[in-house]
Amino acid sequence: MKPIYLDYNATTPIHPDVADAMMPYLRREFGNPSSSYQYGTESRKAVQDARARVADLLGCRPEEVVFTSGGSESNNFAIKGYALANRRRGNHIITSQIEHPAVLEVCRYLEWFGYRTSYLPVDSFGMVSPDDVERAIRPETILITIMLANNEVGTVEPLSRIAELARAKGIVVHTDAAQAVGKIKVRVQELGADMLSVAGHKLYAPKGVGALYVRQGIELVNLIHGAAQERGRRAGTENVLEIVGLGKACEIAAGDCEENRRHLARMRDRLQQGIADRVPSPRVNGHPELRLPNTLSVSFPGFRAQEILSGLPDMACSAGAACHSDRVAISHVLQAMRVPEESALGTIRLSTGRMTTEEEIDSAVEAIANAVCRK
Repeated sequence: MKPIYLDYNATTPIHPDVADAMMPYLRREFGNPSSSYQYGTESRKAVQDARARVADLLGCRPEEVVFTSGGSESNNFAIKGYALANRRRGNHIITSQIEHPAVLEVCRYLEWFGYRTSYLPVDSFGMVSPDDVERAIRPETILITIMLANNEVGTVEPLSRIAELARAKGIVVHTDAAQAVGKIKVRVQELGADMLSVAGHKLYAPKGVGALYVRQGIELVNLIHGAAQERGRRAGTENVLEIVGLGKACEIAAGDCEENRRHLARMRDRLQQGIADRVPSPRVNGHPELRLPNTLSVSFPGFRAQEILSGLPDMACSAGAACHSDRVAISHVLQAMRVPEESALGTIRLSTGRMTTEEEIDSAVEAIANAVCRK
């Protein structure tokens, strides 16, 4: 029997309908979308249809969607591309201390070239303060990049308020929405985002594909140079197979967003309550209400995360963010939230998904209780 999977924030399985949609482009439809004959036109239409589905989910124009290799490339393209294209306007970027490395490392890279970054603190819930954002703005500020939802603790940031402040100052806002898309409603106009990153493998599409929403009129310097694919924004023959998968995944997410959100929350809450009933004094990290419906970061004081995970051989979950190393250390997110060391070292992240069942949750609660209470 396969382990119970409770690490959907790390990656998701490919949805069966997504796999079915991709199959013709694995077996028959192999044409280059740039070709003018029928093989090419079939592939080009598939890419156009997928772009429209992504745009429908995000509430933007299809021409504002750029396909990428994933969330990391989307973040790199947005931040580097905008910073380089607008260097004449300023060299200051605002971000937070709890961003994914695909944002933090990009900002650090740009600092080698004379850019300056303000890394804003968060409160004990992992929330960025709009007041801190406003205070950090300088005359030379050109970009604010704040994630929509944190990948470790699930806290959803006040992005619309931050975007409102930025818009009043003529500053562009980018958000890494990799963990949010498909779990909560994500509409770029409501958020006020000028650029928004999507990662396919976080919403039941394949790994290796993503998208970047770029508001019409935003100027970016390209990361990848060559031919004029993606309206001249990203060179290279389109990954038709996986773009089709991302489009289908977005179509599914748009069709049952609220139903899926309720399911994720019901499974997460059942898990949280079950642990609370069986384990003495667990600590839940993140905002109690303003968080992703599927994410549970829970600390067990006096334990090390690896001790707990070693006692869960039949369950897949993670200690900290999945994109980091598996060594036992306090994550930068928990450090920024000032979680006490005794609790932080014993933190595991559990995240539910579309396929999660009540039976799996009940088995997971039993396994966690046995692993923690055996000490």
